[in-house]
Amino acid sequence: MNWVVLQGLLSGVNKYSTAFGRVWLSVVFLFRIMVFVVAAEKVWGDEQKDFTCNTNQPGCHNVCFDHFFPVSHVRLWALQLIFVTCPSFLVVMHVAYREDRERKNQLKYGENCKRLYPNTGKKRGGLWWTYILTLVFKIGVDATFVFLVYHMYEGYSFPSLIKCAQDPCPNTVDCFISRPTEKRIFTIFMVVTSLACILLSFFEILYLVGKRCHEFLSSAHHSRQVITHSMSSGSKLMEANALKSAEQGTTEKKSYYVVVS
Repeated sequence: MNWVVLQGLLSGVNKYSTAFGRVWLSVVFLFRIMVFVVAAEKVWGDEQKDFTCNTNQPGCHNVCFDHFFPVSHVRLWALQLIFVTCPSFLVVMHVAYREDRERKNQLKYGENCKRLYPNTGKKRGGLWWTYILTLVFKIGVDATFVFLVYHMYEGYSFPSLIKCAQDPCPNTVDCFISRPTEKRIFTIFMVVTSLACILLSFFEILYLVGKRCHEFLSSAHHSRQVITHSMSSGSKLMEANALKSAEQGTTEKKSYYVVVS
């Protein structure tokens, strides 16, 4: 799998991400994809070939390996990285859709027409919801795969000796995993980085929701100030008109008295 191409595609998401999103991408590239490509694949290698049991019973070796390792860690992490990075493309696609609508609108009404979006990359309206849903999906994917690794392999440890009693093994046989300590370290490392990405996505959701609420409250406060100022100006204008009318009435009365006299 060409991870360089995936990195090039995801790098375009940076300009539409928040600070938390940029940190998330850095963690994914440096501590997950790079570690996976450079070290993890080489650590596992040919797992079934390096898995040995103290019996020559035909089929026992394959059955025991399939029982303890139903899915390869490397392939499971590859699926996790694909599923957790693909939602970011939805944001890029949504921005491209906005830009296409803007272009068609300008072709139809001219370049000086009113823009549909002040900024096609600004997270407002549907793009805000798209961004939030991608974050929720990332959290769900990482949490699901962390649980799958724990559930399928009964924890994150790799014991040096495994007891296997599956058919067609003649009895309980001893099986041995190659490089168990090294595999345990890399498994814990990948799980910890997944949890770190979950926390970053969660904080990003809190940041976006909090920022949106702050803008809403600020807008409501500004609207109340404008209404109060308008009402105050209106009342002052009414008072000025009333005072002016009273002054005009007094002047007319004085003129009337002068004429009568």
